[in-house]
Amino acid sequence: MSLNPLRRQLVRTSTAAAALVTLCALGAVAVPVASAQDWPARPVRIMVGASAGGGTDVIARLFAEKLSESTRQSFVVENRPGASNTIAADLTAKAPADGHTLLVATNTGQAIAPHLLKLAYDPLASLEPIGLIVVVPNVLLVNPAVPASDVRNLVALMKASPGGFRYASSGVGSTQHLAGEAFDLAAGTRATHVPYKGSSQAHVDLIGGQVQMMFDTTSSSMPHIKSGKLRALAVMSPQRSPELPDVPTLAEAGLPGVEMTTWYGMFATGGTPPAVLAKLRAEFERAMALPEVAARLRSLGGEPGTLDVEGFAAFNRAEFERFGKLIRDAGVKVEK
Repeated sequence: MSLNPLRRQLVRTSTAAAALVTLCALGAVAVPVASAQDWPARPVRIMVGASAGGGTDVIARLFAEKLSESTRQSFVVENRPGASNTIAADLTAKAPADGHTLLVATNTGQAIAPHLLKLAYDPLASLEPIGLIVVVPNVLLVNPAVPASDVRNLVALMKASPGGFRYASSGVGSTQHLAGEAFDLAAGTRATHVPYKGSSQAHVDLIGGQVQMMFDTTSSSMPHIKSGKLRALAVMSPQRSPELPDVPTLAEAGLPGVEMTTWYGMFATGGTPPAVLAKLRAEFERAMALPEVAARLRSLGGEPGTLDVEGFAAFNRAEFERFGKLIRDAGVKVEK
């Protein structure tokens, strides 16, 4: 007795499906996976853990522009400020691992906050290093109304008014916060810490006189320094900044050993396929090699990164361990 047409069709379909499963198991048929050819298949999000207008935001938008040009796909910056840059990092760590969510991070979120906050992700395992963008010095800023022409004058004023000087930061556990703690220890002063959700918000109050000082990055504060809205008393790097040649280092100003720099790097979601990471890193390196990108990064007072991906990964881990020790030694804790 022969099969009717419908039953014959069902048999053929079942047989073909079984054959396809067998071929896939043998590797004879390619199964769609994320690949270098697919990336970027749709707009890419670049997460930023600080508010618009700050140093991280400026750098992220620079790379969004250049990556959009080279890949002919949209790269969109999303600002998710707060929790010492870790909100953006958390979203990146938990995004689909396909290269369509990136993070421009700083050592605040990568190396400092993990030792102060309880995080729902592992900053070393859940985020894949792409490349080091730039290292910039922190700079001691004051409102122009503060009657201090140099660091020694400022220290004298602060000692005459313990707790009376308020310094802003982009959040508890940020490099700005730790710089202020280190400054107080070295100078024998006691300033009041006022945390904000990013440098741009802190600048408003610093310019307005609600706070008197800040230990911000040059990448964020340079426009205000050059416009005269804020006055730079010292940079916290070992050498003077080429963009601020007349501003002394803190060591030159009488406080040796107090150094603080902020680095910016790009990361992808942990577990992103190697083929996608390879193309992503190639596009990142292409952008870094552009003369206009290097010039822009230097105009922010920074030194463009030169580490390869292995070097950056090692640097990221070393910074995590270094700041962890500093935080434990200094007894820095999150205020509750």
